[in-house]
Amino acid sequence: MQHLWLIPLLPLAGFLINGLIGKRLPNFPVSVIAVASVALSFGWVLKTLSALGPLETAHVEHYYTWFQSGTLNVGVDLAVDRLTAVMLLVVTGVGLLIHIYAIGYMAHEGGYYRFFSYMNLFMFFMLTLVLGANFLLMFVGWEGVGLCSYLLIGFYTLKKSAGDAAKKAFIVNRIGDFGFSLAMFLVVVNFGSLDFQKVFDAVRPMPVEQSAGLLTAIALLFFVGATGKSAQVPLYVWLPDAMEGPTPVSALIHAATMVTAGVYMTARASVIFERSPMAMDVVAVVGVVTAAMAATIGITQFDIKKVFAYSTVSQLGYMFIACGAGAFSAGIYHLVTHAFFKALLFLGAGSVIHALGGEQDLRHMGGLMKKIPITFGVLACAWLAISGVPGFSGFYSKDEILMAAHHSSPWIYWVGVVTAGMTAFYVSRAMFLCFFGSYRGHHHPHESPFVMWGPLGVLAVLSVIGGWCFNVPHYLAPMFPLAEGAHDETLVYISVAFGLGGIALAFLMYVVSPGIPDVIANALGPIYRLVYHKYLVDELYGAVIVSPLVNGSRALLWRFMDAGLIDGIVNGTATMSRTVGGVLRLFQSGSIRSYAAWVTVGCVVLLMVLGVMAGGVQ
Repeated sequence: MQHLWLIPLLPLAGFLINGLIGKRLPNFPVSVIAVASVALSFGWVLKTLSALGPLETAHVEHYYTWFQSGTLNVGVDLAVDRLTAVMLLVVTGVGLLIHIYAIGYMAHEGGYYRFFSYMNLFMFFMLTLVLGANFLLMFVGWEGVGLCSYLLIGFYTLKKSAGDAAKKAFIVNRIGDFGFSLAMFLVVVNFGSLDFQKVFDAVRPMPVEQSAGLLTAIALLFFVGATGKSAQVPLYVWLPDAMEGPTPVSALIHAATMVTAGVYMTARASVIFERSPMAMDVVAVVGVVTAAMAATIGITQFDIKKVFAYSTVSQLGYMFIACGAGAFSAGIYHLVTHAFFKALLFLGAGSVIHALGGEQDLRHMGGLMKKIPITFGVLACAWLAISGVPGFSGFYSKDEILMAAHHSSPWIYWVGVVTAGMTAFYVSRAMFLCFFGSYRGHHHPHESPFVMWGPLGVLAVLSVIGGWCFNVPHYLAPMFPLAEGAHDETLVYISVAFGLGGIALAFLMYVVSPGIPDVIANALGPIYRLVYHKYLVDELYGAVIVSPLVNGSRALLWRFMDAGLIDGIVNGTATMSRTVGGVLRLFQSGSIRSYAAWVTVGCVVLLMVLGVMAGGVQ
């Protein structure tokens, strides 16, 4: 036994210690507890994977039976296979770097102990999600990361926008979680178990469904859950607003934890998805629509964190394109490289914001290359990686996806290629507006401390070498044997050309001739404004869903049901009791003579009634 339970338990211990006594501790011991718990977890992951070797089969540890009902037996079981191993290294490794960075970024913030206790709890739930050997234990972690996202996005409790963003993330994810729940119910009813191994062993002999059927329903319901957690159309709207939390939270959510959960779950349930071509098509189409739509929005944004937030939505779309094309290993490959360069982009953005005293608007930046050269140097690695420049990590994983997409559906490939060009363009636009030209702000920029740029340096190295150093598809080949498209150098040249073209176009528009963007925006007019306002999707949801629910609840549930019916019954009963009591009170005068008179009247009335009744009988 490798004591897998220690991997999630160590961050949980950090959460409990800081949560219970952290308020009475200085920042330094709080930092040590939080970082050490994640570092020990990362160390235990390395020890465990080293001891387990090549992981030809899954290593499962059963601890106790959670509950049993009839033939359904759900245990607290943790498991490690090659997919889990990849996820454990990403979550604990990148998560550790984010925790270290947060020491410097949050040094002067209130609620320091609360922040780190929540971060440790986030790690615990994500590790539980990844290690769970059955769908129900995965769902515990699934719900837990949703809770932690709510707590951390709304960390700035006095900031209304942060509270609204936290509630938005929580509510939107409940929609996806409902789909996940229904999928689990179908799995239990039809397979009598929630254990991955038992369910997948039962599914493998089943034929591929040529039309809608049981496996299609299960796969699509699981995918509803994935669209919530991994921010796909139409449930993507919460993720860009998640930037209202502190920047390390944005990095943790966007790179290492919550948003990767949907991609991981889809890959974990690949046996089910593979037997439903209809579900696979839905996954691919939703992925490509999300990737393209989010990329267009990213082109128009000026908040540096929002630009990177929409890039996350778009890159997640790429991962689902891979899953929909049957290239699950390529999707996980991009998840890994994305964790490196996206954590670097967000933490680098945090370094810029820290240097400018909280400024996030790209229009108030510029010329920072010379003022914060270390931040520029590390961010440049992430910039070139996400742009797909050859030699950087994003190039390898992105091209694996595009080749698989071309093999599966050429039109998805071409949309993906254009989206890659847009990605290179809007990330380059952010870099040029931030670091090139003249400084347009009002603060005095200063470089971040070592505790912040040290982790950035590590992520920069990983953003450069992560693609060719960690050959994830080769490692996962025993688990995902589906053909992922033959290697075609022509396709590589095309995608690289679009990426480099995006960078060159951004250089022309924002460095060489910075007046061009305004000309284009004015020429496009309403189209530009529509994209700038994010296609008015939030406004549409507000008009079609939120307002009717709120107004309907006020009219039906409050005014009619609560105030009218329920209060009417309660108040009517009280009024009737008061009226009857008022009448009866008249008979309680306390006068014996009055009582005798009423007795006499009562007797006379009674005798008259008896007399009438007797006459009627005769």
